[in-house]
Amino acid sequence: MVSALYDTEVTHVRRDPGYGFTHRMYLWLVDLDALPVLPWWLRPFARFRGRDHLGDPDRSIRENLDEWLATQGVDLRGGRVLMLAQAAVLGYVFNPLTLFWCHRRDGELECVVAEVHNTYRGRHRYLLRPDADGRASVDKEFYVSPFLPVHGQYRMRLHRPGPRLDVAIALRQDERTSLAATMRGHRLPATPASVLRMLLTQPFAPQRVAALIRRHGIALWLRRVPIVPRVQEKTR
Repeated sequence: MVSALYDTEVTHVRRDPGYGFTHRMYLWLVDLDALPVLPWWLRPFARFRGRDHLGDPDRSIRENLDEWLATQGVDLRGGRVLMLAQAAVLGYVFNPLTLFWCHRRDGELECVVAEVHNTYRGRHRYLLRPDADGRASVDKEFYVSPFLPVHGQYRMRLHRPGPRLDVAIALRQDERTSLAATMRGHRLPATPASVLRMLLTQPFAPQRVAALIRRHGIALWLRRVPIVPRVQEKTR
């Protein structure tokens, strides 16, 4: 597989209070067994490291994912795993959501893993079994936002990335949708020219994502949205 970039538009809409935003970002789609090898002068701007994801920081992303899948009763037997995520830029990355499309050796999709990070350095993984239309649901178990309680159900649409990226997530709480988010983008080949273009048009992308999350949190706090006390996360 040739690695790819997605020039992506991310949209979040909260129902109560009415609050939403749209931001542009770029994401990588990579094969965990064939991570991209870029020219030396671009490597500091696109790194994929085990320590940036859940698991042993001294092991590879693939090794940690396989070990976690084994705890869930899943053995891919060497099948391909595609990861959609931001890369580390100048040593820093913050991925609110990383998606792994996990395939069996025969190429059939076995499952999707959603890895969620919060701004308190907590990490959590959800095992998803999408249907033929890419739809899956899972109970919320992890504290993400200080303005949303830890209950309810995520309903997701996770089409496998192709020429277009189309991911949608809705959080249902108390019989209503409290949050809806989408990621939509178009695919670019991960050539040095494309990577350089993303770096110039969207510089310091991970740092910007982390700053925007905090900016929106301040905006909600100024609106006096009640804060939900944080419980100690259990990474899994």
